[in-house]
Amino acid sequence: MSNPLINQYYQNLDRTLQYGKSSNEQSIRNHFWALLNEYARKANYELIPEVAVMGTRGKKVYPDGTVKNLWGLDIGLWESKDEKDNIEAEIDSKIKKGYPLTNILFEDSNTAVLFQRGQKVNRVMMRDAEGLHQLLSDFIAFKSETVYKFEVAIEKFKADIPVIVLTLRNKILESRESNKAFLEAQADFLELCKAEINPDITLEDIREMMIQHILTSDIFNKIFDDPDFHHHNTIAAELEN
Repeated sequence: MSNPLINQYYQNLDRTLQYGKSSNEQSIRNHFWALLNEYARKANYELIPEVAVMGTRGKKVYPDGTVKNLWGLDIGLWESKDEKDNIEAEIDSKIKKGYPLTNILFEDSNTAVLFQRGQKVNRVMMRDAEGLHQLLSDFIAFKSETVYKFEVAIEKFKADIPVIVLTLRNKILESRESNKAFLEAQADFLELCKAEINPDITLEDIREMMIQHILTSDIFNKIFDDPDFHHHNTIAAELEN
């Protein structure tokens, strides 16, 4: 079966080889980058070039590309080699340097080799369109334990949100009836928001802002490693109060 993305890759590669008279890595790897990124985007991922990842020897390594998801987690690594090099020797060299083999794709425009969970799982000739498609599909579909657990947690959080929001709304309404300190802080915050955001803002708007703040504050603190967010943002600081 004809694959438009792979066929386009072949055409672009052949044109560069014909005009440039060079098959070195720097001359041709962008074509494979474009192909791999198209596969990545079908899964709502993005292929980011030359970003550091922690290697197996405690030092950072710099693969030619890292496929990442929306949350910035690594899906897989890509390393491009020059076809004049021995790809097996180059792979051995990268392994010795600490390149992780959790999910990594090596290619030299002639051969593609895929490692997953520390084992070589596939090796295909690049001109085998069907084989290349399967290898790329397997590479993109792979989920490490970290990514799998994170996605499960996100789905559970999505399912829990309606109950959490309802509970928070009820708690806020209860506080409005009996919590003097809350009422004073709420009044101060309402005046701040009228001055800084919109003079027509209401207590209901304030309630929804508090709920959103509670739901997202830990994300800023833990995922984005920004514990000072609530101190250098005036509105956020008053929401904390």
